[in-house]
Amino acid sequence: MADPTERAAKAQAGIVSSSHLVSPRSRQTSEFEFGMIVAWNAFSRWAVRCMAAAGVPDLTITDVLLLHHVNHRARNKKLADICFVLNYEDTHVVAYSLKKLVAAGLVQAEKSGKEVLYRPTAEGEAAVQRYRAVREQCLIDNLDAQMNDSLGEAARMLRTMSGLYDQAARAASSL
Repeated sequence: MADPTERAAKAQAGIVSSSHLVSPRSRQTSEFEFGMIVAWNAFSRWAVRCMAAAGVPDLTITDVLLLHHVNHRARNKKLADICFVLNYEDTHVVAYSLKKLVAAGLVQAEKSGKEVLYRPTAEGEAAVQRYRAVREQCLIDNLDAQMNDSLGEAARMLRTMSGLYDQAARAASSL
C-alpha cells in the first residue's frame, strides 16, 4: 500500500493519456484533453447505439449528428452552414454523409439556384423522434437533475476551449 504522500502526489498528477505532454503549466490541460477523448468516444458510441435502438442502424456518428442538425429548427440547411455550425473542416466527409442519409430516405436534397438545401424527410423526422424517446428512457431518466446547471457550465467551457483549440490550430498551421 502506498504511503499518504505518494497517494497525494499521484492524485495531484491527475489522469492523462499522454504523460509526455505534461509540464508544470499544462497538467490540467492534459487531464482535460484525456477527459475529452474519453467523453467523445463514449458520446459517439451512445449516439450511434441510441439511433440503432431507434430503428436506424448502421449510421456513423457523423451521420447521426447531421441527421439531428438537418432536423434542427425545421429550416433547410446548406452544406457550408452545416459544416460551419458543427465545426467540420472537411466538407467532403459531410457531403458523403449527407448522400448516405439521402439514400437512406432520411434526408432530402433540393437544388435552389446553385445551392443544394437539405431537409429531413418524414422518415428522418420520425427517426429523430424515436431517438428522443430512447434518449429520454436511457439517459435523461438516469441523469441527476442537479447536474443540469453544471452541464450548462461545462458546455460553455467546452465552447470556449473549442475557440482556443481552433486558434492554436491556425497558429500551428503557420509554423
